[in-house]
Amino acid sequence: MRAPLAIALFISSGCAQSPQYTYRVVHTYPHDPAAFTQGLEYHDGFLYEGTGREGHSSLRKVALETGKVLQKVDLAANYFGEGITVLNGKITQLTYKTEIGFVYDRATFKQLRSFKYSGEGWGLTNDGSTIYMSDGTAQIRFWDPQTLQERKRITVRDGGRSIDNLNELEWIKGEIYANIWQTNRIARISPADGHVIAWIDLTGLLTPEEAAEADVLNGIAYDAAHDRLFVTGKLWPKLFEIKITPKMGK
Repeated sequence: MRAPLAIALFISSGCAQSPQYTYRVVHTYPHDPAAFTQGLEYHDGFLYEGTGREGHSSLRKVALETGKVLQKVDLAANYFGEGITVLNGKITQLTYKTEIGFVYDRATFKQLRSFKYSGEGWGLTNDGSTIYMSDGTAQIRFWDPQTLQERKRITVRDGGRSIDNLNELEWIKGEIYANIWQTNRIARISPADGHVIAWIDLTGLLTPEEAAEADVLNGIAYDAAHDRLFVTGKLWPKLFEIKITPKMGK
């Protein structure tokens, strides 16, 4: 296991070089508290969610307003589901340590193929022409969306320090947003060179009582048509629509 505490201490100590932002909650939606959220995207009015843990991993289509699971396919018990992304009528899903991913038809959830990659699978997103993949390190891989072969990699840094534990990803307005595992932070990353453009602090979304029953923040989805940003976490009872606001003070 990597050491996420080092990342948290680095950011909280004021060593982060990039601007700091916080949030305002616009709306709160129900979320399945049994969903160990690993991947999240919004597409054509619905949420698509990949969940994890061996024996509990799934791919889901979810109604935003109610949190109801409208469509679902379970992974075999030996797979720990990870990040997903929706592109060209297909959904691509990673697994954690088995170095195997799956491609599904978005409409039917029928599995179309499997594919292999090296290392761990954590997060996925796309910009329409490239799929971006995280593996828990400070690197983001660029994949060809047709072949799912790697084109190149970038290393994510804030100032001179690399940022490990990049988890769930989302493409938003030309930037890659990334959950940092076991923190309440999202990094806004430049895909050109990997530098951190800004940090978003999402501390306090759940009440202390809710947080005691939940796991870490993980899950970012963006509705580009209506400029809506959604976030949730593993085993969270709620999904939040938020607006990013500047952080006052130091």
